[in-house]
Amino acid sequence: HPGESPASFICQGVIDFLVSQHPIAQVLRDHVIFKIVPMLNPDGVYLGNYRCSLMGFDLNRHWQDPSPWAHPTLHAIKQLIVQINQDPKVSLEFYIDVHAHSTMMNGFMYGNVFEEEERGQRQAVFPRLLCQNAPDFSLSSTSFNRDVVKAGTGRRFLGGLLDDTSYCYTLEVSFYSYLTAGSTSPVPYTEDGYMKLGRNMARTFLDYYKLNNLIDESKLTGHINRCIMQSHTVFHYLTAMQNDWPFSKKKKKYILFNQKSP
Repeated sequence: HPGESPASFICQGVIDFLVSQHPIAQVLRDHVIFKIVPMLNPDGVYLGNYRCSLMGFDLNRHWQDPSPWAHPTLHAIKQLIVQINQDPKVSLEFYIDVHAHSTMMNGFMYGNVFEEEERGQRQAVFPRLLCQNAPDFSLSSTSFNRDVVKAGTGRRFLGGLLDDTSYCYTLEVSFYSYLTAGSTSPVPYTEDGYMKLGRNMARTFLDYYKLNNLIDESKLTGHINRCIMQSHTVFHYLTAMQNDWPFSKKKKKYILFNQKSP
């Protein structure tokens, strides 16, 4: 959505970290392909719209059947996603749509609901890891739903279109502030605060792929290992699921970020 500017700073934080010389970023670049769409609604941004495109469409409600004439950017990115998903040599594992929220605090995620309980548990892994890395991310505000009103969103539509090993999320962040654990005093977000959340989200992918054995822990430097130490409770829960995950090391790993604000 064009008016959700905090999402732009999160996206910038992700990009800045991934292209940096930080050892975690270097490991991620060696193992994972990131596809980042920094702007899906440029005409809406140019016009100063809050939610809509030049033609008055909320693009995040038209994923089911986007028109190349009325929703050209959405139509193009959907074609790219379908193309990647159909490539037998790659595995599209994450789709993350970044937004800003006008009434809730902190960063949090929306995910989908699946019939298979195990798939739902696997979907909860990334938000749990992100909560350990980002003090402003709220696991309690994170939820999984199949609200019919959201049926045309990227998260809902792609969650039904992509393979069982693909996980689609909406990442929301507050327009104004966040609470840290044990605190009752809201902390105002700044541009750097939003970018820090983006950096922490990028770092979390290393935790995720270490858990999936894509990245050999023995090849990581001591510095990286110190950076990614997590709660023993969380890792006990996650590691118990590890052997049941349908995960292939032979395919290239794709992560797609989508962002609609300026």
